[in-house]
Formats: sequence, structure tokens, C-alpha cells
Amino acid sequence: MNNPVTFSSTDFEPLQRGDQADVLVRPSLSYWQDAWRRLKRNRRAICSLYLIVGLLVFSFVLPLVADFDPVSQDLTQISQGPSLGRKSLVVNTTPWQGIYADHAAHTGPLSPVTGLQLYGEAHTESVRLAWQPVPGAVGYRVFRHLLRPSGPTDLGLPLGETEQLNQVFFEDRLKLEPSKYYYSVQAYSAGGDVSDYATLRVTPRHAIGVGSAVQRGLISSQNPETFVGEEVELKRHLLGTDYLGRDMLARLIYGGQTSLYIGIVAPLLFVIIGVIYGGLAGYLGGRVDEVMMRFADFVIALPFLLFMILFRVAMGIGPGESGITPMLIALVVLSWPATARLVRGQVLQLREQPFVEAAQLMGGSSHYLIWRHMLPNVMGVVLVSLTFSIPTAIFTEAFLSFIGMGVAPPTPSWGANCNEGVKSFLSHPHELLFPALLISITVLAFNLLGDGLRDALDAKMKG
Repeated sequence: MNNPVTFSSTDFEPLQRGDQADVLVRPSLSYWQDAWRRLKRNRRAICSLYLIVGLLVFSFVLPLVADFDPVSQDLTQISQGPSLGRKSLVVNTTPWQGIYADHAAHTGPLSPVTGLQLYGEAHTESVRLAWQPVPGAVGYRVFRHLLRPSGPTDLGLPLGETEQLNQVFFEDRLKLEPSKYYYSVQAYSAGGDVSDYATLRVTPRHAIGVGSAVQRGLISSQNPETFVGEEVELKRHLLGTDYLGRDMLARLIYGGQTSLYIGIVAPLLFVIIGVIYGGLAGYLGGRVDEVMMRFADFVIALPFLLFMILFRVAMGIGPGESGITPMLIALVVLSWPATARLVRGQVLQLREQPFVEAAQLMGGSSHYLIWRHMLPNVMGVVLVSLTFSIPTAIFTEAFLSFIGMGVAPPTPSWGANCNEGVKSFLSHPHELLFPALLISITVLAFNLLGDGLRDALDAKMKG
């Protein structure tokens, strides 16, 4: 038999200050404090949050502390890759007078072209070629190829023909890049016969004309000819330049302003509309709720791209013009029903909760119930919906700009930059990879943050 437990009067005395009464095993936290505590435990969500803040600083704060010009062109550095600096040779751009040789008559087959060589140093402003005359030839054709020719039918781009009978030189003054080229020269006779070709591999050095150097302030305007043959430091382009010589870093910064503006403002507006509309539908209930939700179903069925085109036409925006405003309107007008349906479902559940019924029995007004009970309990779902809507809007802007229906040049956006970069992806991949990478990082960051918020704000996962 168990012994009975006895208590004394001291066992029922209250604890005094300084005893264990002041010791709290776990501090009392509000709903939002507890949600933030759980969000901080999610490393992916916190890293995504920091990344989003970094993207906002990159696009909106960086232009305030540094000077970036997204539209200025540097024609001496077209489609250049990323670099910390580039030196250029100052050259005289006066046309070459060339070399002439005596024409020697000849009958029979033409002999091959011989003696093909460079005259002077090859640079991006001009490449000067000279060769030995071929007896019986009345002219010469010059070709340029990026690869070594495999035969007489694979000589590359025809650059031109010599203009005079005794001309045995050619100057390529087209804008070149500091990469390897294969020049081929072929002689032809009056009867149409052609000779075997001669090929020369050339790697031009980056150069800038004296006039351009003076105009850009790279050399002094006093006796500029004295700088010919010297090297100057060109403007740095950390992420390279595009096909028009515009700085990619500046284009990405200002493109981020456009993409993030559309990606944040549009979801913020249609989420607010969805919260108001869905909250009213769920709170009023009955036939009003049914009519309001049938209208939301009707809006969902409307084709987004068709209305985007209609808004552009109605606002007088033609082909090749930026359509930021109609894009915003189309996103706001057609995207709110998803949030409205989500909020409506949450409000219908909250109406049946005991704390709402208790507040009604105590005489709480509709205004009190909405602002004190409904809205705070719906905010978690709204924030999650907002974070998932932002990457959708960013991707929509990128897609519309990519197909030419959104932001048009010269206004930069990440989608428009991708549209421009895809044309030269094989030869200059950085023009497409950088904006595409920023779009991917932004979309991924908002999605991971949305997952983290969903887990942190879910009361069932509290722990």
C-alpha cells in the first residue's frame, strides 16, 4: 500500500522575487516575432532575402553613387567581352596609297598568287595586304574568312577587287575585332580564268584612330599626330559591351530598374485589389459572394496576350515603342483573381472560428472584425502570394520584351537585353548570358523566399 503524500503550509506559499518565479523557460513571442524567428532558421530563404536586397541596391542605389550611361556608344569597342581594362594603339587612319607593279602580259594558265604578306602592322582600323604580280592577271579578288579555307569555294567573305590593272595591294578598312582572320587573294584573267589562291593568317591589334582618340579625350588635341604608335587606356567595361558598343553593366543596372519596377509594382497593385475583392466576397458571403466570384472566373478566362495588344493599340503605342504602361495595366487588370480566390477562402474559414464568433457576440463591428481579426490572419497568405507573384511578373516582362511586345530599345530591361543578345549568342555569348542570369537569379530568389515565408507563417508548422 502506498504511503499518503503530506503537504505543509510552506508548500503553498508564493515564490518571492529572486526565486524561480522570474525564470522563463521560453519568452513570449507574438505571431510575427515567432514567424521571423522561424524564417531566420531557413538559410535558403534568408540568403534569398539578402540577394533580393542586393539586386535592389544594384539597380536603384548604385546609379546614385556612380555615373552609368546605358545609351552612350563606344564604337571602338563593339561586342567586347568582360575586361578590367583594354589598351589600344593610336593609328593614323589616312587611306593607304598602296603598291603598284608593272603589268606583264602572259598567255596560258595563270600561275598561283605568291608573296602575300602584311604591309605594316595589322590593327582593327585597317589591314594592309600586298603580293607579287601574276603575269596575265587583269585583277585580283580578296576574301576574308574566320576559319582556314578548305578550298577555292570556301574563301569566305568577298571584300572586293582591285581597281587598276597594276594594283597589287588591298586595304581592309572594315571594323575588325582583335581576333584571327584568314585573308585569301585570287587572280583572274580577261578570259575569266582564275588562279590558285594564297592565304595569310592575320591577328589584328586593337587600335583607335587619332581623331577618335582626341574626341574621347584619350590624347591631347595639341599635335595629336605625335601620339601615333603609342598606346592609350580605353574606358573600362567590366561586363563588356553589346553590339552597339554600349556598356553591359550600365544596361543591366538600368534594365534592372525597369524589370524590378514592373515585377514589384504590378504584383503589389493586383494583390491589393485581390485582397479587397476576395475579402469582401468572403465576408459578405451568400449570393453576393457567388456573383463576385463568377466575375473573377470570367476575368481568369481572358487571354492576357490579346488584351496586352489591345491596350497597346488603345494607347497608340506602335511597333518598336516601349509598352511599359499597357503591360502594367494588363498585369493588374487580369492577374488579381488568383489572390482574390485565395483570400476569399481564408476569410470563409475565419468566419467560422470561435474567436470571430466571440467578437461578434460581444458587439464587435464589421470594421473591428476586419481590421482586428480578418486582415492580420490573412496577411501571411497575402505575403506568400505576393512573393510568388513577383517572379511571375518579372518573367512575363522578360518574355514580352523578348518577343518585342514589352520594353523596346533604347530603353533597357533584362528581357530586352536578352532579345538583343540572342542575335549574337554564338559569337558573343556574354550579351545574352548576363541578363538571362540576372532574370534566373531574381526569379529563384523570390521563389525561395516565398517558400520560406509559407513555412514560417504556417501556424501548423510552429515549433
